[in-house]
Amino acid sequence: MQDLETVALAHLLQEVKETVEGVGEREIALLKEQNELAQQRTQTTSNLLQNSSAAAELTQDQTEMARERTTLTRAQTRLSGRSTELAIIRTDLSRERSALAEQRTEVAVYRTELAKERTRLATARTNMARYRNTLAIERTRLSQGRTDLAQQRNALADARTMRAVARTRLSLQRTFLARGRTYLALLRTGLAILVLGLTLVRYFGITRWIIFDGALVLVGFCLVVYGGRGYWVADREDKRYQSVLANDPGMEDLI
Repeated sequence: MQDLETVALAHLLQEVKETVEGVGEREIALLKEQNELAQQRTQTTSNLLQNSSAAAELTQDQTEMARERTTLTRAQTRLSGRSTELAIIRTDLSRERSALAEQRTEVAVYRTELAKERTRLATARTNMARYRNTLAIERTRLSQGRTDLAQQRNALADARTMRAVARTRLSLQRTFLARGRTYLALLRTGLAILVLGLTLVRYFGITRWIIFDGALVLVGFCLVVYGGRGYWVADREDKRYQSVLANDPGMEDLI
């Protein structure tokens, strides 16, 4: 019996112990829940404070927005007045545009007339260009004729130049011939004086006029020598010019 009581007591003590342990665990759990609730309440209080601050900020924002809306309303009123002024200006611009359209129409008509005039002038210019081409062709033909005449004139000028050179050479030859004739006249005169002096010396002999006779003979001899030498030079030059004139192209049709 004591064993049974001991076992029962032990069993009871075990149950009491388990009950105490369960109660302690529940108290601990309750303390944890209480702490969690306290934390949640603190968090809720913080959230409420934040919400209050946010609500105050929203109120301030609403106030600012109301002020801005008032400002925008005033600006809208001013813009409405400005829009009215712009509408009036637009009306005036429309009238000016209508006037400009009328002027543009008049300018278009005038431009059309100018285009017609330009077309007429272009036609006239084309006709003038054709006439100018005709004149250019005629001028080219006349230029060719003038070129041919110029070539003929150049040929005649060359021939005239050659004839002038030949005439100059003939003039020089004529000069030398005249000089030779002069020297021949001196030679003839010298021979006459020489013969006269010799005749006087032969006829009268040695007299008081012998000096005069000797002078005549000396003068005649000098004239004969001078005339003979000059004639020899003139004859040499004449022969030289004859050989030159024989090869002169200006004398080909005259020889």
